[in-house]
Amino acid sequence: MALRELKPTSPGRRFMTVPDFAEITKKRPERSLLDKRHMAGGRNNSGRMTVRFRGGGNRKQYRVVDFKRRKDEHKALVAAVEYDPNRNCRVALLHYEDGEKRYILAPAGIRVGAVVESGERVELNVGNSLPLRNMPAGLQVHNVELTPGHGGQLARSAGTSVTLTNKEGEHAILTLPSGEVRRVLLDCRATVGAIGNADFQLIWWGKAGRNRHRGFRPHNRGTSQNPVDHPMGGGEGRSGGGRHPCSPNGVLAKGGKTRGRKKASNRLIVRRRRSRRYG
Repeated sequence: MALRELKPTSPGRRFMTVPDFAEITKKRPERSLLDKRHMAGGRNNSGRMTVRFRGGGNRKQYRVVDFKRRKDEHKALVAAVEYDPNRNCRVALLHYEDGEKRYILAPAGIRVGAVVESGERVELNVGNSLPLRNMPAGLQVHNVELTPGHGGQLARSAGTSVTLTNKEGEHAILTLPSGEVRRVLLDCRATVGAIGNADFQLIWWGKAGRNRHRGFRPHNRGTSQNPVDHPMGGGEGRSGGGRHPCSPNGVLAKGGKTRGRKKASNRLIVRRRRSRRYG
């Protein structure tokens, strides 16, 4: 993927960049792999807003992606590389030998006409899926499972990959892009290679309208709101909020741990991700 700069015909288009979509080979999605997508607008199943500043955006149809890759002993031909509005990476359309079609996350370097497969003893080619037990140390993988059979959960974003550092007993030692090192069972599957579309992080959106199309609404500080809307709102002129930073529900925003009590996951972490503080 490469980025294309637009002509500065308006202040919003100055410095704006867009993908060139050179890797896209098919414009219309596979109809049999489409599903409805419910736009929640940041609200949970009880209607309470749990994620602020979300809503609107263009209409999207969900592409059903195969994260499990459990169709063993069946080779598949990469028929197309398509755009997916629901994620920042591309998806590849696979045509299996028995006629079934599936979407997978498109790894970097995948080409139309390539053959991919999944199983216990497949070759270490880009796009192939196999258990971590049968992979050598130092290999870059993506779409890594945390629990065998539950489907990939790690390294699914554009340009990301996980490094298989070592193997200890029944666990594989993985180094994540954040710097976190964690253990995963060797029976968990992963896909060889890194996710494509790595230049997505370099896109300059240029104007607020493009973010509104993505479903992101304007972000407002708590101190700029009214007291009825936020505990830190109100006051004459600009103020510091009058209290410690908190959420609209009064939950303190600093000094407290936000990670859930997932004991089964926490005990598998060897090293936490690197601190972003300097000095």
